[in-house]
Amino acid sequence: MVFSVENSTVAIVKGERGHEPVFRALDLIDYKSCFAGYKQVLIKINFITIKTWDTGATTDPIVVEAIIKKLAHLPVEIKVVESDASITNATRAYEKTGMKEMCEHNGIEFINLRYVKDTVKIPIPNGLTLSSITVPRIVQESAIVSAAKLKTHSATKVTLGMKNMFGLLPDKFKFKYHVNGISKVIVDINSVIKPTLTVIDGFVGMEGHSPVDGDPVKADLIFAGKDVVATDATATRGMGFDPKEISHIRNAYEKGLGNIDNIDIVGASLSEVKQNFKTA
Repeated sequence: MVFSVENSTVAIVKGERGHEPVFRALDLIDYKSCFAGYKQVLIKINFITIKTWDTGATTDPIVVEAIIKKLAHLPVEIKVVESDASITNATRAYEKTGMKEMCEHNGIEFINLRYVKDTVKIPIPNGLTLSSITVPRIVQESAIVSAAKLKTHSATKVTLGMKNMFGLLPDKFKFKYHVNGISKVIVDINSVIKPTLTVIDGFVGMEGHSPVDGDPVKADLIFAGKDVVATDATATRGMGFDPKEISHIRNAYEKGLGNIDNIDIVGASLSEVKQNFKTA
């Protein structure tokens, strides 16, 4: 059954690490339209560890800088955000990964969402497992860019744009959500806080015992799209997996949150970039 009628566009760009591949990917999808009506943009990075980008574990500062440079021409205020994870202090990761140096160079504020006191409770109609989530009000009121990593994951098989949104929850101890079924939690979060733009950093991805201790994969890829489900589905295929076998991607599609099949790929083709990542 097809739940989304209109096709979604996803860009795939292959190129050496730098700003240019990110610029090209964003230009291919008309990124500017994502931010119409917004005054503020939060770039959500992946800091599950203090390991640097070259390990494949955390978002590459150069990808975030490229996004910042493209958004600098728009009438929006930009902030970079992450929250503490059960095993990681996001502020320490910000300092250790080179992200702090990049943000300060570009005059961009970093916010550890764990310490934002102004929060809002968002009900989740027909949630798969959650009835509501509580997030900083700034999350609800801003456009979100999910600046994710191209990685496998021991619990969800892949961790891409949708899974990255899990980190918007300000709770330190997020393991409690795993008892609800992490794949269902991911869908519930994305049903009420969906990124307006997803950029998947695949300059160096990660395979195997991921998302922290896997092996780096130099893929030289950027995936970008406005439809996070379609972007994740495309990146999943690029990793050699079937997105319909990834619970949170399939369930999001079945809830009408985005496309799995009706996808127009621009830039490089999947056949050009596909490689088979080892599972966690």
